[in-house]
Amino acid sequence: MVAGIKGMLIANRKVENQVKTYITYNKGRDWRLLQAPSTDLEGNPIYCVLPFCSLHLQLQMSENPYLSGSITTKSSVPGVIVATGNIGSELSYNNVGMFISSDAGNTWRQIFDEEHNVWFLDKGGALLAVKQPTVPTRHLWISFDEGQQWTRHSFSAMPLFVDGVLVEPGMDNQILTFFGHFSDRSEWQLIKIDYKSMFTKRCTEGDFQTWHLHNQGEPCVMGQKQLYMKRRPGVYCMLGKESSRILSVEPCICRAHDFECDYGFERRGDGNCMPAFWFNPATVSRSCSQGQNYLNSTGYRKVAANNCTKGVKEMYTARKQQCPNRPPRGLQLATRDNKLTANLGSNVTFVVQLEEGDSLRTNIQLDFGDGTAVSYSNLSWTEEGIRHVYRSAGIFRVTALAENTLGYDSTSLYLHVTYHPLYTVHLLNFSTKTKKKQLCKGSISHVFTAEGMNTVTVQVSSANSLLQDTKTIAVQEFFKSLLLSFSPNLDEANPDIPEWRQDVGRVIKKALLQIADIPADQLLVAVFPGIPTAAELFILPNKNQSDARKRNEEDLEQISEILVSALNQNLVEFELKPGSRVIVYITQLTLAPLVDSIPRHSSSAMLMLLSVVFLGLAVFLIYKFKRKIPWINIYAEVNHEKEQEMIGTVGQNDATMPKITLSEFSSPKELMEKELEVRVKREYMLFIYTVHKLSNNKQCCVTL
Repeated sequence: MVAGIKGMLIANRKVENQVKTYITYNKGRDWRLLQAPSTDLEGNPIYCVLPFCSLHLQLQMSENPYLSGSITTKSSVPGVIVATGNIGSELSYNNVGMFISSDAGNTWRQIFDEEHNVWFLDKGGALLAVKQPTVPTRHLWISFDEGQQWTRHSFSAMPLFVDGVLVEPGMDNQILTFFGHFSDRSEWQLIKIDYKSMFTKRCTEGDFQTWHLHNQGEPCVMGQKQLYMKRRPGVYCMLGKESSRILSVEPCICRAHDFECDYGFERRGDGNCMPAFWFNPATVSRSCSQGQNYLNSTGYRKVAANNCTKGVKEMYTARKQQCPNRPPRGLQLATRDNKLTANLGSNVTFVVQLEEGDSLRTNIQLDFGDGTAVSYSNLSWTEEGIRHVYRSAGIFRVTALAENTLGYDSTSLYLHVTYHPLYTVHLLNFSTKTKKKQLCKGSISHVFTAEGMNTVTVQVSSANSLLQDTKTIAVQEFFKSLLLSFSPNLDEANPDIPEWRQDVGRVIKKALLQIADIPADQLLVAVFPGIPTAAELFILPNKNQSDARKRNEEDLEQISEILVSALNQNLVEFELKPGSRVIVYITQLTLAPLVDSIPRHSSSAMLMLLSVVFLGLAVFLIYKFKRKIPWINIYAEVNHEKEQEMIGTVGQNDATMPKITLSEFSSPKELMEKELEVRVKREYMLFIYTVHKLSNNKQCCVTL
């Protein structure tokens, strides 16, 4: 924050792995880069063109209260900024220098090519500069014209490592105190300087001039024109008191840059403020009761402390509207300590909250699950919580009901009241009101007998600790599904939490509905956990359509083709944040495009399987009774004679080879047994593979 000028800020921002310095005059609504000086200390021109090159400042505050730090401003001299920085494409700690601005950051000049500490003297009437304490020095520099000219003065006979400077306060006190050391082994040195003799007189009215605060020529800053009075540069007069004072303030006509985006809205590429993907602008506070009024945001709000009037103020200001009479929605029930366990006989406090609805005209009922229930005429009576003591151990379903003349909403939780350690898993199906209990080593299964939405809650408890998770399962006789993927920029914003996945799922569904005329209840989007981000789109049959099953399947195929065509053409996209759009792609179809729960049998598949079975039995019988088949023995004898001839021939041609007797070889019957065994194994493996393949494709199997 720049001292003395309301709404003016200087900040460093990382953009594409480069740190750059930006300035704003309306509390962060608009930012721009700093224009570099046009010349260096020697007067040579500096070629630095925005936005490729600009001035960047080091904005660290000094931990030593007696050093100035890398940037210095003072409210008594508004518009004067002294800082350490560099010129280039990004912030760097090489080739740094000292820069000063006399017009609130509009233009800059270089004053030193090394780092210095700078203080304001005489309430800002003069500037004092001393080198960094890492370098010993005997000199200090004084400027009376806002850094345009500097005069050098000696303050020590020996070079001193200056560890700090104390500018003593007081209107008639012009004393400087230097403290430091001559070397690492020397003691502390204190040097006091009275700089009163540097001034020739006290300042009079003729020694001052007016100065207009502006933003690159724009006189309206924070909705007003401000005219200051400050000392003329180069006049050696002593101020003695605060020199800067505002002569006049004139309000300006409100314009668009005087307004920023309201809560829940983001500025898009065209400059307009639109609702963020996680924000619902139609939501009204639950404290808004019928007959009362509330302020309905236009998406804009005036920058804080901005004093503009008229103009577009009426268009951007929130409008007063009457609170609508709404049914209760978003009812939430929890314990005060957010635990789902309690000790027997302890006092349990339940907290009921309502996201939407008229809290003053909504009746609240709470059933503790142990035969006790309470009722309240409105939600305000439950602000401090509802207390209850359980007299028996067990798992109790606590249900809350919010109801008014327009509708109702309900929610529930399961409280585990124990008096001894337990370690069990409980699955509770809210829709069918069934309850199963099983140890953690096993698994729990359930068959849904009807279509619809089913809420399933799983609890894991150990002693007094209990965890709970709730999922909603859509049960359909058949449906269509598509796998979705996204452009990589979505992964950068993925925190991998359930709330974020639910928000993104709603945004994807909204984007799909914009490109196809499909009822909203026919689409479900589930975003998978983990990175890279992926999702599955479920296309459900129209529950309002009572046609035949075949007609519904054809409708799903038609909707699927429309969506696939749009996804392949990159027509489905949404804006993650200003300037960052996410494109939705189709990954692939699932293996079974239409999932059907009705079993079907194929007669051709059964005949094929029976043929394979008979073939396998035939091979087995041949192998089992091979010794009783005549042609097998003849084949063995012929092979035996040929083997004898071949062995004799080898022995005659090579006299040096060792003699091998026929007894060392396997008998013909043994060879035949091995060969048949290999054939049987091959036929058996082929049979098993065929049965497995057919069973996967035709949903049937054969057991041997």
